[in-house]
Amino acid sequence: MEISIYNETEEKIDDELKIMHDVLVHGIDKLKVGDVIFNVIIVDNEYIHHLNKDYRGIDRETDVITFALEDDKTFNPVERILGDVYISIDKARSQSEEYGHSLKRELCFLGVHGMLHLLGYDHMKKEDEEVMFKLQEDILDEMGIKR
Repeated sequence: MEISIYNETEEKIDDELKIMHDVLVHGIDKLKVGDVIFNVIIVDNEYIHHLNKDYRGIDRETDVITFALEDDKTFNPVERILGDVYISIDKARSQSEEYGHSLKRELCFLGVHGMLHLLGYDHMKKEDEEVMFKLQEDILDEMGIKR
């Protein structure tokens, strides 16, 4: 398993990103998906806004956006390179304040959310949302990441 986390901002969040890495490793182990590779990239609102506009046609920032390689028809099941998760540090900070929990909790939540998207989970239908959101909460709770 290889989970690389890159902080492309000036924010001093090394401790939070170390915990996020541990939470993501736990999530992969819990889901028993085998040996996977993916990246998490921390960016600012401006950068994620451009990604959202260019790739999704949505002209605003978002908290997390994923680029899943397994959606591609050239997917090789032997070598599971899942893709990339981009997280806006600005949105993570404002959402942590809005929801009344720590930045650590919000970053871990967004990391797990993005990881689940890379693995094919979605929340477009109510029944899919229930499965995905329960997994998110279970992974976070098991690692002691509480609201």
